[in-house]
Amino acid sequence: MKSMAQLEYHYGLKVRIYPSDHQKQIIKVNSDASRFIYNEMVAIGKELWQLSRVRLPIDTVQDRIQQLKLRRNAKQMSNHFQFLEDKRIDSLAKANAIQNYYNAWKTFRKVHGTGVPKFHRKSYAWRYQTNCQYLKQKTARLTNGTVFFEDCGHIVLPKLGRLRVKGSHQRLLDRQSEIRIGTVTITKDAADRFFVSLQLGSDTPFVSKLNRANRQIGIDLNTENFLTASDGQTIANPRYYRTIKGKLAKAQRILSRRQRRAKKEQRSLRESKNYQKQRLLVAKIHARVFDRR
Repeated sequence: MKSMAQLEYHYGLKVRIYPSDHQKQIIKVNSDASRFIYNEMVAIGKELWQLSRVRLPIDTVQDRIQQLKLRRNAKQMSNHFQFLEDKRIDSLAKANAIQNYYNAWKTFRKVHGTGVPKFHRKSYAWRYQTNCQYLKQKTARLTNGTVFFEDCGHIVLPKLGRLRVKGSHQRLLDRQSEIRIGTVTITKDAADRFFVSLQLGSDTPFVSKLNRANRQIGIDLNTENFLTASDGQTIANPRYYRTIKGKLAKAQRILSRRQRRAKKEQRSLRESKNYQKQRLLVAKIHARVFDRR
């Protein structure tokens, strides 16, 4: 069985999932654990850099450096922080968080404009990564790994179990060729929508090549129209934001009033139910504009 790097063609598939309340709690736990491990790796890296500037051979400093270096793996970090031993936390999520930290340093060394790895702050969006493993399988398909499609309407994920799914995955399930699932990313956006992004690999192309038309056409993108073609065809600008900006402005004013009221009453915004309801409404309006664009 070939690895993802050995496969010739790669494809990204993003589908929407509909988890239960219990599954949402598991996603939240894994997202918090992944963010904590990444931030802990950033903190370890900063402390090691500060300790490396101490030129004197102090035993306490050297012992601290050895402790920090040993903690830079998922097993040792779980032993140090016992809450990471929670059975709901996916072990591959912890490994991917550490790998993402090292990948951030690799990106910084290649492109210095990206900046060094920084702390990830807590937000309304959740995210963590896992991997699809093919244990004792001779071929890799969409239906025989640890992450697999049970049918056209359900997907099974580690720790989460069976989830209802909606997306454009049916045409891939109908293919008879071998398709391998690599990294799997589970996300929740600010509008409380849950998604699964799958990294797919195969030796056969996912999209068939279009036939050459043996003619050319020029396209001009401008502000008046969406585009103007060289043959005279014009497509009007739908102006998705302008059609909804009045509703968005009204919702944001209500959100601002509820924020000021919560602060005046010395209540946390996360515990203010009226603020959270309005924040979700504003996030859904932004998501609607984003999806249309």
